[in-house]
Amino acid sequence: MAPATTMATRRLNETTGVIDIKGDLTSACEAALMDAYVRAGGERLRRIVLNFGALEYMNSGGIGLLVTLLVRAHRQNQRLLVYGLSEHYREIFELTRLDDAIGIYNSETEAAAAAYA
Repeated sequence: MAPATTMATRRLNETTGVIDIKGDLTSACEAALMDAYVRAGGERLRRIVLNFGALEYMNSGGIGLLVTLLVRAHRQNQRLLVYGLSEHYREIFELTRLDDAIGIYNSETEAAAAAYA
């Protein structure tokens, strides 16, 4: 049995929120991801950082959720940044061209620094 997916949220500062994704990211996680977006600060934020360090599995439904979140963020003039992607998921981001729209970083420190650039 797969571990339950959790999405903890925290704030780096007034304008940047982090969503720590642990477990799987599939279409079944839509409500959890959108709830995490709101808990992280929602529309008040300028930047959303997704931490994929504890991601176990992501399928095309999970990619679709990221696109949905990206559209939502763009409507609010927000930047979406990620870190903690495995090499496999980095390749998927490149193949799907998500890397053109979402900043990919090696660590939270790098993502946070880029958030202020």
